[in-house]
Amino acid sequence: MTAPTQTLALNNPKIIRAWYMYDWANSVYSLVIATAIFPIYYKAVAVDGNGSDMVNFLGFTIQNSVLYSYALSFSFLVVAAMLPLLSGAADYIGNKKIFMKCFVWLGSMGCIGLFFFDDITMLGWGIFCSIVASIGYSGSLVFYDAFLPEIVTEDRYDVTSARGYSMGYYGGVLLMVICLVLIMNAQAFGLGATPGEASTLATKISFILVGLWWIGFSQIPFRVLPDNPFNKKPTGNIWTNGYKEIRSVWRSLEYQPQLKRYLFAFFFYNMGVQAVMYLATLFGTDVLHLKDQSLIAIVVIIQIVGAMGAYLFARLSRRLGNRLSLLVMIVIWIGVCISAYLITTEYQFYGLAFVVGMVMGGIQSLSRATYSKLIPQNTTDHASYFSFYDVTYNVSIVIGTFSYGFVDQITGSMRYSALALGVYFLIGFFILSTVRAKEIQAAQVR
Repeated sequence: MTAPTQTLALNNPKIIRAWYMYDWANSVYSLVIATAIFPIYYKAVAVDGNGSDMVNFLGFTIQNSVLYSYALSFSFLVVAAMLPLLSGAADYIGNKKIFMKCFVWLGSMGCIGLFFFDDITMLGWGIFCSIVASIGYSGSLVFYDAFLPEIVTEDRYDVTSARGYSMGYYGGVLLMVICLVLIMNAQAFGLGATPGEASTLATKISFILVGLWWIGFSQIPFRVLPDNPFNKKPTGNIWTNGYKEIRSVWRSLEYQPQLKRYLFAFFFYNMGVQAVMYLATLFGTDVLHLKDQSLIAIVVIIQIVGAMGAYLFARLSRRLGNRLSLLVMIVIWIGVCISAYLITTEYQFYGLAFVVGMVMGGIQSLSRATYSKLIPQNTTDHASYFSFYDVTYNVSIVIGTFSYGFVDQITGSMRYSALALGVYFLIGFFILSTVRAKEIQAAQVR
């Protein structure tokens, strides 16, 4: 698991900027497809002939919002099953980028395929493309995240991770504004004979723009990030040896109790974080019956404030340490879940969106940086180590989004789903509080 001296110079500004650009490239999926425009389009299209939210899918009658949450859960489960073997193979051959490229192309094509999701008769196609896009997005992240400890020194993990997330928020907002200008001025661009036709076509074109943006800007990190930073020279079957790599990393976790405990805490609180990120728009439509314009405004607030929050908590971690900073954010998240159960007005939702944005960027960027500090500093198996982080990430999303939809289905209200997420945050808080802060601090100065 240890290896020759790393040939890639750390803290190279050109390489770091290229790494940031993948956040800039992929975040348009999480904003336009996963959070904002597509969920609204999906809710409008996935209705039966009488305008009912109850749809037929694979012989089952199910509410469209519940179906969507289940589809997301399935996509993350697929990724969780694939990542360990793929990351082991990537570490064995020393080339993470080739696997990252495959997932980027897969996700981008999934986004573009949503253009053909026209009406309820194409529901199966729409769900399929949603799943493919989600797999591409989630699958690429393990290889992208694994570059962090290979491009900067430990003292820069927090701020570099935060800047990456901030670039993602900025890039996502920029493309969403472009898409909104196109949608709101669709007839002026000659996209349809009637306002409805023009708006629908413009919305579908925005899905193509997401795919092109994602794959286009990804060429920057693909061109600059190293192919084989440790000069590994593999021989033999990459899958067999890849399995041995991941098995070796798995065994090493037995001697890293603080890392395992952190992953367990992350597993629980990330259930809540990701469920909110993916399903907040559906909460606004189903519970508060907000108009599309209000939902878009709320999403923009979350993105802009999220960039600020990532920087704020990166700076806070310098004073308080990573563990205490994360605990503070989890407490805020618990308050968010309770507030979601209680709010009744649009303006209350705006205020809640501001708070969500502040802790959304902070908890995601600091979680990634904290994990980077806890993995062994002499290892070259970064993709394998990060596969455990990303498997935890994906399985937590499976449970979070599934339970959100399940609670909604059995209670008839997403308000109870929000309370259920609060329980996950509470469990994560107590587990994280048992992780020794000095372990993380020691990782900063080793």
